[in-house]
Amino acid sequence: MSMDFIEAMNELERDKGISKDVLFEAIEAALISSYKRNFNTAQNVRVDMNRNTGVIKVFARKLIVDEVLDPRTEISLHAAREINPHFQIEDIAEIEVTPRDFGRIAAQTAKQVVTQRIREAERGLIYSAFIDKEDDIVTGTLQRQDMRNIYIDLGKIEAALPLTELMPNEKFKHGDRIKAYITKVENTTKGPQIMLSRTHPGLLKRLFELEVPEIFDGVVEIRSVAREAGFRSKIAVFSRNDEVDPVGSCVGPKGMRVQTIVNELRGEKIDIVRYSDQVEEYVANALSPSKVLEVQVYEDEKMARVIVPDYQLSLAIGIKGQNARLAAKLTGWKIDIKSESQAEQEFGRPKSQASEMHQDSVSVD
Repeated sequence: MSMDFIEAMNELERDKGISKDVLFEAIEAALISSYKRNFNTAQNVRVDMNRNTGVIKVFARKLIVDEVLDPRTEISLHAAREINPHFQIEDIAEIEVTPRDFGRIAAQTAKQVVTQRIREAERGLIYSAFIDKEDDIVTGTLQRQDMRNIYIDLGKIEAALPLTELMPNEKFKHGDRIKAYITKVENTTKGPQIMLSRTHPGLLKRLFELEVPEIFDGVVEIRSVAREAGFRSKIAVFSRNDEVDPVGSCVGPKGMRVQTIVNELRGEKIDIVRYSDQVEEYVANALSPSKVLEVQVYEDEKMARVIVPDYQLSLAIGIKGQNARLAAKLTGWKIDIKSESQAEQEFGRPKSQASEMHQDSVSVD
């Protein structure tokens, strides 16, 4: 090996962060295999590569015995003491056996090892960079597509966005810029693998965190998200400051903040509701945009019975039960919705007992 190779190793350590000692050890281990393979020997050998000059030597390691049965792995005490007079029986003697043309083999092996280690180091750096972005949003360019995934170029790596993770009726073409949520980062034998989603509730949460300064600063907190991607979502927010309206902060001036998110999600409807520790109030808010007359809470069953005006029943339930289903996901409570007339018939509840509850929520189409 030349001094140029040693200098290249030093540059790799500086530029790629690959330890020079690790490279030397890997090259020495690879050279042992190359020596045995190319010279068809079963000898126990050690390869030494000088860290300063790059000179490579191969040493056969032999056990010192009284009677030699296998000259490939054993040496007599007499022969060993010609090398070093201090050797004793059962010591290990090292005898240089460096082949004359071993330099060519060494150079080729070293190149392969260094190339492999550089590839591993680069994969490690990419993995380290993206594992911190798990559960975050990235933007990339659609590079290609197959039957299962579309592949997004993120600069240093290509990420997979399964077609099942696209919103309904969402179509992209080559070269389109796509914003997606990182659901998983894995370090596989083929390098880092990054999985994306456009339907994950985390995408909605991160979009609000990026768009609303009060959430980013920690004044307003997102307590829960329920989403049926491409159709409707609900998000419950809470303010740590009594003077800051959490719902108004998310809506923004003239609805600009939430509208930006709606546009990114291709018109998905978003209900922003105020979180409350009071289950009755929280459930009533979660059923936005319908009006609620009364909420009866059954702690043991973790169920809430909600009574709404007759004319609001279909709105409270939603198309194919969507509004009620999302409200249940958002709150974590089972919700049984009854119209005022149904409640009167089933439970004998007079209509005059109820007036509409105060609800704090905003629905954005």
